[in-house]
Amino acid sequence: MNGLRQHPPENGIAPSSGHGQARLRAPGGGMLSLALSGCSGMPSVLDPAGPQAAHIESLWWPMFWVSAAVLTLVTLAMLYAVLRHRKKRDAVSDPEAIPAPAAERKHALFVAIPTGLTIIALFGLQIASLTTDRTLASLSTDNAVVIDVTGHQWWWEVQYAETTPSLRVTTANEIHVPVGRPVVLRLQSHDVIHSFWAPNLAGKKDLIPGHETTFSFKADRAGVFRGQCAEYCGYQHANMGFLVIAEPPDQFRAWLDKQRAVPPPPDDPLRQRRQEVFLASTCGMCHTIQGTPAGGKVAPDLTHIASRQTIAAATLPNTPGNRAGWIADSQGIKPGNRMPPNPLAPLDLQALLAYLGSLK
Repeated sequence: MNGLRQHPPENGIAPSSGHGQARLRAPGGGMLSLALSGCSGMPSVLDPAGPQAAHIESLWWPMFWVSAAVLTLVTLAMLYAVLRHRKKRDAVSDPEAIPAPAAERKHALFVAIPTGLTIIALFGLQIASLTTDRTLASLSTDNAVVIDVTGHQWWWEVQYAETTPSLRVTTANEIHVPVGRPVVLRLQSHDVIHSFWAPNLAGKKDLIPGHETTFSFKADRAGVFRGQCAEYCGYQHANMGFLVIAEPPDQFRAWLDKQRAVPPPPDDPLRQRRQEVFLASTCGMCHTIQGTPAGGKVAPDLTHIASRQTIAAATLPNTPGNRAGWIADSQGIKPGNRMPPNPLAPLDLQALLAYLGSLK
């Protein structure tokens, strides 16, 4: 599918011939364009956007400087030992001579001082680590946004918890949060161990099959922050990313209201035709679109797919061309994922792209 190589035409319909080029361009070009345009900054613990990440940064710097000092001192000691050995090698007349007591005490002192400093440094870093860990767990969760996050191979299911089922919002690979308000994530996995890590916002937390874990953080500023699965979980582990989109509270509420809205039924023959292509294909067996018979639960919810910034777990920007390439041959882009190829006729593919593009 050329859709990943060429710019899509204005009507959002991608060319429909040739799959080889999509395989070559998608992983590298898609990730590059995502890195350049999709996020407000690269993932980094040194660019904290919340109090949790700031505490981790405050621990990182002492560890860095202590490690740098140790590396420097050990390197200097090794150089000193080598140079000193070369100078004394020719001066020693009897290799079997017993060192003088004064020399032995000097050697013992050289060993005891670094050992003592090492113990002090290790205890200091251990205390700092425990203090940081307790601080991370002390974030108040009053009036928190509760979000259920489920890890799958290799994507993230995201559901905003509500006691009223009709108010629940289900999306995939993107987590919208309000700035200044605590967020509680309830994490679980349906297959293997995953690990949720958004370094600009907080530390990482494992998702254990059959066991729910909780994780809280707060964003202090607006932005789009990339996260990643941090526990090897199979072939496409490196492409199991997600975005945390922190926005002002009013924008967050507006987004949530739009996500709760069910797409209206098609009101003309053209839109009906586009929806029929989706329902007549195998898409509805795995995916859900609210307000239609499609209710699959094994793949991402597509109710508002066009409103997302990326597809394939933050692997590609969400453009018509990339959607076309993914539908036609997702295995050529992200080998090993659970979505099979869909060899649709060109007109059917065009209709399906137009339908998905309308789901905002």
